Amino acid sequence: MNSKQIITLFLFICFSVVGQQKITIDEIYNGTFRTKGMDELQSLKNTNQYTVLNFDRQSRSMSIDLYDFATLKKVTTLIDTKSFPALSSGINSYTFDASEKMILLACNTNQIFRHSFTADYFLYNIATKELTKPFDFQVQEPTFSPDGKKIAYAKENNLYVYDVASKKSTAITTDGVKNSIINGITDWVYEEEFAFVKAFDWSADSKKVAYIRFDESKVPEFSMSMFGKDLYPTMQTFKYPKAGENNAVVSLHIYNVDSNAVKNINLGNYNDFYIARMKWTNDANTLSAQVLNRHQNNLDLLFINGDSGTAKVVLNEKDKAYVDVTDDLTFLKDNSFIWTSEKDGYNHIYLYDKNGKLKNQVTKGKWDVTSYYGLDEKSNTVFYQSVENGSINRDIYRVALDGKNIMRLSTQTGTNSATFSPNFQYYINTFSSASMPTKYTLNDAKAGKEIKVIQSNEALSEKLKGYNLPSKEFFVLKTEKGNELNAWMIKPKDFDTSKKYPVFMFQYSGPGSQQVANSWINSNDYWFMMLSQQGYIVACVDGRGTGYKGAEFKKVTQLQLGKYEVEDQIDAAKVIGNYSFVDKARIGIFGWSYGGFMSSNSLLKGNDVFKMAIAVAPVTNWRFYDSVYTERYMKTPQENPSGYDDNSPINHVAKLKGKFLLIHGSGDDNVHVQNSMQMMEALIQANKQFDSQIYPDNNHGIYGGNTRIQLYTKMTNFIKENL
Repeated sequence: MNSKQIITLFLFICFSVVGQQKITIDEIYNGTFRTKGMDELQSLKNTNQYTVLNFDRQSRSMSIDLYDFATLKKVTTLIDTKSFPALSSGINSYTFDASEKMILLACNTNQIFRHSFTADYFLYNIATKELTKPFDFQVQEPTFSPDGKKIAYAKENNLYVYDVASKKSTAITTDGVKNSIINGITDWVYEEEFAFVKAFDWSADSKKVAYIRFDESKVPEFSMSMFGKDLYPTMQTFKYPKAGENNAVVSLHIYNVDSNAVKNINLGNYNDFYIARMKWTNDANTLSAQVLNRHQNNLDLLFINGDSGTAKVVLNEKDKAYVDVTDDLTFLKDNSFIWTSEKDGYNHIYLYDKNGKLKNQVTKGKWDVTSYYGLDEKSNTVFYQSVENGSINRDIYRVALDGKNIMRLSTQTGTNSATFSPNFQYYINTFSSASMPTKYTLNDAKAGKEIKVIQSNEALSEKLKGYNLPSKEFFVLKTEKGNELNAWMIKPKDFDTSKKYPVFMFQYSGPGSQQVANSWINSNDYWFMMLSQQGYIVACVDGRGTGYKGAEFKKVTQLQLGKYEVEDQIDAAKVIGNYSFVDKARIGIFGWSYGGFMSSNSLLKGNDVFKMAIAVAPVTNWRFYDSVYTERYMKTPQENPSGYDDNSPINHVAKLKGKFLLIHGSGDDNVHVQNSMQMMEALIQANKQFDSQIYPDNNHGIYGGNTRIQLYTKMTNFIKENL
């Protein structure tokens, strides 16, 4: 080799080393790796068009732009904030009336809990370009009546109807009181566990408003000190029913707009129950409600007469464990309806007539339907998403209403989701995989053919080439007990089979959850890849109890949360520890929320397997957590004391051998800091050394300002010092 070749080779090696940039925690959380998307994408119902909320960085303005599904071309800008000084703070979200001629704009949002918020709302007339502010105060969940003439909304625990023409509001309820009576908005536990806030709905003829009333006067209160920056802390107090404690007493009511009268619906056949969903059918006088018993193993779908208030059960579902509430209830023109259920062991689509008689099961097979997109009634074709192509993947399918002629529309293996045009001729496919960032394409709904790329995030892909990131390797891990579990592993890019590497395991493990999914990497994944750049192998295993592998796999943990899932993490660590390239004496585990409960338990029960654990915002005793979630899987503590106590980490502190970092936000309204405080006290009394960090006033997400950067730096340092 001559001197010129040596210099060239030297420069190539130097460039290669320099070119392999190291990921930093600052980059992960300052937006360096952010993907471009289609914000607030909405498919219109009256025209073959869709809208997107766009942000112009140069003018610092936002616009709602209208596009044509067939061509993807922008038709017009419906509204631009730079033309309206009142919207200078921007638009957070927007909703159309049924005619799609009026828009409600939410601005200056103030978060309450996970899903709930108040906001300033503006009413915009698209034709006249007139912007008005119907309320001089912040409200919750304003909703157009179907005829567009009125808006129902909630304010300070009461419901109102605003008349667009007269600009006057009428009170539906007047008895709302904080921490006592709520009308039309869910209480804390419904919002968190049944995942909805708006507990009211308009009838199809705009003449009635049905709503749920919550009497939480007998629900125990939970208080949190909010430290802030003032001389004295303030106290945040709210109703929080813990496992086995009193829930809010719920009742169902129908308000008549013309007569200003309220009818109370007789649900006297039920005791200590939940109204988990409520919506009007296409029949303007028939209201539907999903009613669950407290154990959540019996669900009745009720049809309620809007005039007489009489209720009848049209469909009943029972399960030895629990019945999942469905968001897929869809009423067709003749009031027959689509329903999804796990009753055959997997989540599938069913068609019932208007009286609740089963017409046919639309989808069948040993795989779960993961989203129902809709029915094209002209061609009697159902569109849905499922894991038919493997439980870590998501694909788009079409099938005839009679269950025949099933066709996979998506072609790329990974995670596909769809937004369909109103006539079901086209759909916008959102695709990503563990190796490809999110890509938006226009597709033909007949065969799934890609027509045009809308957004591809190629710039991010190009940027990431400089980091030479490792890949996420998917595999099925078989434990010594014979359990086959989905898993992934991230190895250092310069992986050497002759070396022994430490392993850092990550999991969540909660019922029906999934962490081993073939989708684009998130902020945690970038952190894991950063750790791999520092010589760690990172692994993730979805144990028994997780989702998308059928009801039996998911519900095996019933009555014993933390038993089989912990066994699987310990058993998986043993399998991984026996790999020739793994240092079995250096295996750690990390998790957040349910994952923190699991990482704590794994370190304690698997004290001969795990060297260290990090638990963020963990449940440490199921007696401290809320009624709806906990009792769904455990029944009450009074009924199942051993299920609660045998698998709560607070009762296993004496087994601690490894290094333990416990982290919590003091303002966590979901998993209260009480969990970590009592865990700390138990560890102290067991004379066990551990590390901890409290984040003042932070909620369950622990974010804001530099918080995430400080948190992940702390965890990184803990790993480097102890693994």
